[in-house]
Amino acid sequence: MPQRYSLVSLLRHGLNRHTTWAPAWRSPQLKDRYDVIVIGAGGHGLATAYYLAKEHGVTNIAVLERGWLGGGNIARNTITIRSNYMRDASIPFYVKSVALYEAMTRELDFNTMHSKRGMIDVIQTWGMMRDRRRRQHIMDIHGATYEQLSVAELRHRVPALTGGGPEARLPVLGAFVHTDAAVNRHDAVAWAYARAIDAMGGAIHQQTPVTQLLRGRDGRIEGVETPRGTVRAPKVVIAVSGHTTSLTETLGLKLPLRSMNLTAFVSEPVRPLIDVIINCPDAGVYLSQTDKGELVIGGPPDPGQSYRRDIKQGVFEETVASMLSLFPAFKRLKLLRQWGGHLDIAPDASPIQDETEVPGLFVTAGWWGGYKAIPAGGLTLAHLVATGRPHPLMEPFSLRRFRHLDYQMETGTTTAR
Repeated sequence: MPQRYSLVSLLRHGLNRHTTWAPAWRSPQLKDRYDVIVIGAGGHGLATAYYLAKEHGVTNIAVLERGWLGGGNIARNTITIRSNYMRDASIPFYVKSVALYEAMTRELDFNTMHSKRGMIDVIQTWGMMRDRRRRQHIMDIHGATYEQLSVAELRHRVPALTGGGPEARLPVLGAFVHTDAAVNRHDAVAWAYARAIDAMGGAIHQQTPVTQLLRGRDGRIEGVETPRGTVRAPKVVIAVSGHTTSLTETLGLKLPLRSMNLTAFVSEPVRPLIDVIINCPDAGVYLSQTDKGELVIGGPPDPGQSYRRDIKQGVFEETVASMLSLFPAFKRLKLLRQWGGHLDIAPDASPIQDETEVPGLFVTAGWWGGYKAIPAGGLTLAHLVATGRPHPLMEPFSLRRFRHLDYQMETGTTTAR
């Protein structure tokens, strides 16, 4: 069992200058065989390993990470958690994920700094207004919260939003508030899962890239090749975001995915200005303010396929221009840092979670903003890996839908212009 975090333990270890804390997770020796190999120690890989151990008793697990734990896309996002989707298949899944996030701090005994602050969609075209009203009715069926606000109510709740007046190119017409939306601490989520996996017997191996997937003579997955040697397992999970196809193609396996770069940036810290998450789907920008006072700002992905992990100047300038059209006072802010993360996108912008045509090889991919989906994604994929049966929440998102063009058309947070 891991050590319990509490006020008493904090005081006790404080008397020893905090030198007596046990490591949150081990750095064990890499074995040559496991029951399950999970490639990728990002959010989805860690959540899958956690639920395999917790829900199904599968503890002989190796999580292989080419870099360091929590250093991939889980560290390159805007930490928005929400369930304001359109499709009947999507909404229950994300409602479940939001609920799991809300319980995560207590369940894992690790403070994820979860802040349920709500999300406001600022509407600037009548087409988007119709879209969001339709979304409101569908979400209501599934128990997700989405309520309409007038322009006056919006400006009262977000005083910093002074642009978008009647004479603007895109005037503000109204808004919708999603009260269940939240943010938390991305590295705390990774650390909490890692600590729990280690306590249940799983092994996390950092600096262990996978260079080749191995297939046996019977056609089944057999294991992986790494610079540290061959590691074998009858089941392998690929949870590597934008690098999914780089791995599957080592077996000649093609998937309906393309990799794209998604960028974000952070301002210098300032006094509290925004206490909700702001999303502007017509303008193509979203933002929130951290507890430290920094504004976290994101926009649409790069227009073309790319493996970039930095920010593209054109996308950056368009995103800033869109933000300043609604928040003109922010032009005085200085940029603190910027980053990019590459993600793989399916043709219908919905995720893929399934066993591939190679028996024993599973993928979780195609997440358009996958941070919000981490807990439910891990829960449902672990069910598939352990039982061989798709979880009801993820059954519509199998690879079979592409063979029959049964697309689950879903849009992301922002609208690419």
